[in-house]
Amino acid sequence: MRHRKDDLNLGSCAVIVAVALAAAVPAVQAQDLPADGEGAAARLTASPRHGEWVKYDAGAGDSVMAWVVYPERSDNAPVVVVIHEIFGMSDWIRGVADQLAADGYIAVAPDLLSGKGPNGGGTESLGDDVRRAIRELDPAEVGRRLQAGAEYAMALPAAKPVAASMGFCWGGSTSFTFATQWTGLRGAIVYYGGSPERESLGRINAAVLGLYGGDDARVNATIEPAQEEMRRLGKRYDVHIFDGAGHGFLRQQQGRDGANMRATEQAWARSLEFLREVLGN
Repeated sequence: MRHRKDDLNLGSCAVIVAVALAAAVPAVQAQDLPADGEGAAARLTASPRHGEWVKYDAGAGDSVMAWVVYPERSDNAPVVVVIHEIFGMSDWIRGVADQLAADGYIAVAPDLLSGKGPNGGGTESLGDDVRRAIRELDPAEVGRRLQAGAEYAMALPAAKPVAASMGFCWGGSTSFTFATQWTGLRGAIVYYGGSPERESLGRINAAVLGLYGGDDARVNATIEPAQEEMRRLGKRYDVHIFDGAGHGFLRQQQGRDGANMRATEQAWARSLEFLREVLGN
């Protein structure tokens, strides 16, 4: 078993293999995890938290539809921007936002395909063209829309003026890229998404947390170059690779003979720990 964990101050990088991580971060209970892809709709229906669709101004004459969920707490809450997969806005992403609210955060999940479908529609209007439309998005526009979403949420009366991002698959890559685009971001969580080009990493002010399946060679090939550059720059990039888990393990929790569930339990616990570190409670 390999186990290496560097000092977790802002100028460090950490690598933890999943087997070792189980001892370092307690696993959470199933009801405290986001639902998997099949259970998300039912969990949303049963949720006691207030969630609503909003439309916010994204600048340049643009507007974005987003799902916002509020925690049940008496004081103001930090903000987490939830970035969807290449499948666009889905019940599963809304369910992740709901779980973040259960954990004490105001979660805002923008539909980054807003206005890209027929008659100005979003994900729901694109049908089988969702993936194509995602691939055609302009990264600068995506960054502008995400920043506007974070600023919208931070200005809510119930919010604290601090924000982090969390993304999955395409959204994981986008979460890492967003950290290179907006210096106001406190933290970026990357679930099994590729890393940005090395030359862009110098613009990052946020701490970055990367959570990866061990059996995801395409994505994982981008980790080491980013690690080397972030280490050289003195920036924080914590990496956790979960043995035996595949790509998309948080949505596909029942897959890979238990490895995806083990990864889910450990990754979600680490995500919450990271959010507390960079945003507070």
